Amino acid sequence: MRTELRITATAGTLPHIHAVGGLAARRTGIDTVHFIGTAATPLGGDVLDIVVTVGAGARLTVRSVAATIALPGRETRKSVAHWRFQVAAGGELEFDPEPTVIAGGAEHETYTSVVLEEGARLRLRERVQIGRTGEDHGYWSGELTADVGATPLLRHRLELGADAVTEDGLSGPRAVESILTYPDDRQVETTGLDAALLPLAAGGTLFTRTARLLTI
Repeated sequence: MRTELRITATAGTLPHIHAVGGLAARRTGIDTVHFIGTAATPLGGDVLDIVVTVGAGARLTVRSVAATIALPGRETRKSVAHWRFQVAAGGELEFDPEPTVIAGGAEHETYTSVVLEEGARLRLRERVQIGRTGEDHGYWSGELTADVGATPLLRHRLELGADAVTEDGLSGPRAVESILTYPDDRQVETTGLDAALLPLAAGGTLFTRTARLLTI
């Protein structure tokens, strides 16, 4: 199944939503929308194409009503999601949905692109957990590309799960949380070997934490 979702925020009006497929969104506030699943997705073979656009001077907060569960399909275990975020000058986007859970045997890939104009503000949070209770086998990869105007801000890729390149079979992480914040002038901060807040050369920060389980 192919899912297409478009959310557009314009200053002075309610967010506009267009959805086709297994994912929709509902306005839950003047500048807030929540994702709502209308069918079981992503299943193996599914493709999700989501575009979130915030216009000049507009503000948008995106949440979800429940976690997303990626499941293997009958013919393939792989599903793919493309996320595109565009924020104009003076616009502000806070994206913080519930986690994505990769069920046993599923393989889910995400490709996220962010385009910010000078003067835009962004907080983009992603959380992924490999396996439901009692499950340990599944695979996720996430690729994030972010630019401010014509200036590269971030090129980042992570893999989790039994088929990940870094999997050691004993202590490999099964959960990741990442937060891209722009602008942000915080300095480097690390917690052991599992979590780090790193400033980006073009401004902003990237926080990444890996673990066996997500924390609330």
